[in-house]
Amino acid sequence: MKKKLFLIVSLCMLVLSLAACGQDPKKVDYNGVTYDELESTSTNLASSLPEISDEDIEGSLAYYEQMGEELIPNLLRQWKEMRSDLGDFVDLGDFSIDISGKTLTTTQTMNFTGRNITMTCVYNYLDMQIEDVTLDEIYSLGEKMQKAAMNTLMGLGTVFLILILISLIISAFKIIPYLQEKAKAKHAPVLEPAATVPVPAPTVQPQEPEMDDSELIAVIAAAIAASEGSTAADGFVVRSIKRRR
Repeated sequence: MKKKLFLIVSLCMLVLSLAACGQDPKKVDYNGVTYDELESTSTNLASSLPEISDEDIEGSLAYYEQMGEELIPNLLRQWKEMRSDLGDFVDLGDFSIDISGKTLTTTQTMNFTGRNITMTCVYNYLDMQIEDVTLDEIYSLGEKMQKAAMNTLMGLGTVFLILILISLIISAFKIIPYLQEKAKAKHAPVLEPAATVPVPAPTVQPQEPEMDDSELIAVIAAAIAASEGSTAADGFVVRSIKRRR
């Protein structure tokens, strides 16, 4: 039962949406404003732009800025920037209305010899007051593709440049320690070698020539014999000799 009710409600909503889509926009009441009134406002504003001279633009900007207005000065600045690329004004093109939530938007096409543009007026659907007016150039499919390709190339080029820069920075990290060591070595104090003091060569004491034991015994025996008043050393025998230092 619930599924049947859901299907019935869905079909009713579908029928209502189809009826709304098939309704003539010229017969719709846009919150108290008719289609003809919206179209007249848009066409009058669009037709007045090509007739404004540079002197009039400067005077109008000064006047409306002094009054505190923002809507018209913004529109005049946009027109001043793009008018040199448009060429001569030909006529007005298609007009359309779109409603989205609490916003109503009207779009008026303006045809020129150089490039066509669209003027978009944004209304607050609650009080039907204009909140913004913008001018946009109409580009062909080829121009859009070319512009998209240029944007893609610029984006890829920027990415690759950043990657190359990051790679260079990372590779520079290997050089930083070497530069630091070089800077430390440059500013380190130089130590002078200590003066070598000559060491005097050790003096060698001359050694007395060693005497033979037999000669030494004879000398000692002669000395003893002399002390005893004897001229010969036959009366005694030297058994041992002890050296004393």
